[in-house]
Amino acid sequence: MMWFLLCVGLLIGGYFIYGAFVEKIFGINNKRQTPAYAQTDGVDYVPMSKGKVYLIQLLNIAGVGPIFGPILGALYGPAAMLWIVIGCIFAGAVHDYFSGMLSVRNGGQSVPNLAGKYLGKGAKNFMNIFAIILLLLVGVVFISAPAGLLGKLTGGSVGLFVGIIFVYYLIATIVPVDKIIGRLYPFFGALLLFMSIGLTIAIVLSSEHTLLPGFEAGDFLQNLNPDNAPLWPALFITIACGAVSGFHATQSPLMARCVENESNGRFVFYGAMIGEGIIALIWCAVALSFFDGVEGLKAGMDGNPANVVYSASTGLLGAVGGFMAVLGVIILPITSGDTAFRSARLILSEYFNMPQTEMPKRLMLAIPLFIIGAILTQVDFGVIWRYFGVANQATAVMMLWTASAYLLRHNKLHWICTIPAMFMTTVVISFLLNSSTLGAGLPMTVSTISGIVVTLLVTALVIIKTKGRNEVDEVLPEEG
Repeated sequence: MMWFLLCVGLLIGGYFIYGAFVEKIFGINNKRQTPAYAQTDGVDYVPMSKGKVYLIQLLNIAGVGPIFGPILGALYGPAAMLWIVIGCIFAGAVHDYFSGMLSVRNGGQSVPNLAGKYLGKGAKNFMNIFAIILLLLVGVVFISAPAGLLGKLTGGSVGLFVGIIFVYYLIATIVPVDKIIGRLYPFFGALLLFMSIGLTIAIVLSSEHTLLPGFEAGDFLQNLNPDNAPLWPALFITIACGAVSGFHATQSPLMARCVENESNGRFVFYGAMIGEGIIALIWCAVALSFFDGVEGLKAGMDGNPANVVYSASTGLLGAVGGFMAVLGVIILPITSGDTAFRSARLILSEYFNMPQTEMPKRLMLAIPLFIIGAILTQVDFGVIWRYFGVANQATAVMMLWTASAYLLRHNKLHWICTIPAMFMTTVVISFLLNSSTLGAGLPMTVSTISGIVVTLLVTALVIIKTKGRNEVDEVLPEEG
C-alpha cells in the first residue's frame, strides 16, 4: 500500500514540480493567438475549454496501452511500476507536452511536419511513412481488442463487433471534432477516472486480496519474470503508454488545434500523460495483487491480458461494477482508435495539401485508410501488437529528437528532451538488434553496445546539425 501510494504521489508531484520546470523552459506566451482561433474551420480547428480538452486528450492517448502494457509488464514485478513513474515524469509527459505545444506554435501541424522543420526533409519523409503505419496499426489494435472484450462480455460474434466499431470509426473520423468527440468524450473520460479509482478502492478494501502482497523495496530493482525473460530492453517496449509512447505525438496535434491559450498546455498535455501514468500504475498493481504475484498473474493471463481485465474487474467489483469496468476498458481503445484514423487523415491532408473543410475530400482520404485497416484485422493480434510496440517507441524517439532540436535552436535547456531521446534511442536499437522475431537476433551485449554507439552518433549529429541555426521566439507586443 505504501509503495503504491508513493508511486502515485511521485507522479502527482512530477506534474507540479517538473511539469512547471518544463513549461518554464518552453516559455509560454499567453498573448499569442492559438490555432483554434487563428485557423477556426468548424471541423478540426474548434476552440474548447481547458477541462474538456484535457478529458479528450486523456481518452485519445489512453487506449488499451496503459492497461494491456502494464499488465504484460507486471510479469517483471514491481520494476514495471518504477519504469512507469520515471518514464512518465521525465520522458512521456515531456514528449507529450512538446508534441502538443510545438503543434500549437506551428499552426496545429502534425508530427511529420514538425520533424521536417526541426530535423530536416529526410526526417519529415520518414515520419510521414512511419506515422501512417503506426496509426493504422493502432487503429487495428484498437478494433480487435474491444471487439474481443465485447464478444467475451456478451457472448456475441467478434466479427460483428469489428464491423460495428469500423462503422463508428468512419463516422467519427469525418465529422467535425466537436460533434461526437467534443460532446461524448468528456463523459467517457470521467467514466475512465471513476473506473480506475473504483478498482483501487476495491482492492484496498478487499478481504481476499492485498495490494502488492509480499513485495519489498528491493523488488523494484529486480527482474521477477517467471519465464526469466530479460528486463532490458523488453520492459521499455512492453510498457509504452503509461511511460512514454510515440502514439501520443500523433494525437496531441488534434487537441493543439482546440487549445484556447498556451497556458492550458501543461494541464492538457503534460497533465493528461500523468493521468495515464496513474491509470497504468493502477492496472500494474491490480494485476500483481489480484493474482498474488507474477506466477499467479502468468496463469491468470493465459497469454491474453484481456483475461486479467475481465477476471480482476468482475472479481473486485462484482457483476454490475465489473461490467462497468470492462465497459470502460472497451471504451478506451475505441476512443483512441477513431482519433488514430482521424490523425492519419489529417497527416495525409497536410502531405497532399488537401483542405478538409469539404466532406468529399475527407472521405477521399478516410476510405482508403479504412480499407487497409480492414485487411490488417485479419492478421494475428499478437503479431500486430509486436510491430505496434516497436513502431510506437521509434515514433517517440523521433518526437523527442524533434523537441531537442527545437530547444537547441532557441538556446534553451535541450537536455530535458535530449536525455530521454538518447535513452529511448538506445532501447529501440538494442531491442531491434537483439530480437529474433523483429530484428537481427544478435547477442544482448553486442546489441546494447551497438545501441549506445548509434545513440551517441545520433546525438552528435543532431547537435552539430542544429548548432548555428538559432531562432528567437516571436514576442508579441503588450496589449495596451
